[in-house]
Amino acid sequence: MTSGSDVRGADAQSNDLRRAHPALYRAGDAPARLTVPPLRLLMVDGEGDPNTAPGYADAVGTLYAVSYGLRGMVKAAGGQPWTVMPLEGLWWADDMATFSTDDRRGWRWTMMIAQPDVVTAEMVATAVAAATAKGRAPAAALVRLDVYDEGDAVQVMHHGPYADEAPTIAALHRAVADLGLVLRGKHHEIYLNDPRRVAPAALRTILRQPVAER
Repeated sequence: MTSGSDVRGADAQSNDLRRAHPALYRAGDAPARLTVPPLRLLMVDGEGDPNTAPGYADAVGTLYAVSYGLRGMVKAAGGQPWTVMPLEGLWWADDMATFSTDDRRGWRWTMMIAQPDVVTAEMVATAVAAATAKGRAPAAALVRLDVYDEGDAVQVMHHGPYADEAPTIAALHRAVADLGLVLRGKHHEIYLNDPRRVAPAALRTILRQPVAER
């Protein structure tokens, strides 16, 4: 595990990624272009309909358990704690022609929670072991800490249920084309609310699409 002095040394830099990268965690109702820097994230890969696949709930629960564990470890060592970041997801299908809200069985996904730079792979291993011992990490074997370098992207805010995202996604893709850009990479969503605590109509989700020059 990172030593206490190393953790406390990180106090000079904010562990609050929302303050360090404010444009990444808020978006307007009109699509806007941005550059996403490389970020360290806890990740779990899976496949299938997120509403019915047991692996999805296991992945999300494990990510939160480990993320809160890491925050507690840093705080206990005298470091600067942070608000655990929102859940994020990368979504795609082997055949993108089948990537629709009507048939989600072929969906593939990577669920993620961003971590400050103070978090190390050794700390993650310790936090995973602790969460496993408490029965809170059913996807422990799949958790990894990795860097995701998304780069050039366009994003927009979606208001309302996840099942109603199609028009917002279509508007996002039209904006990409209007900018003379092309889609690349994986569809990215950042979930700013907990659907267990917020009415569907009040949900806010950032929809982000990596792009490239034509």
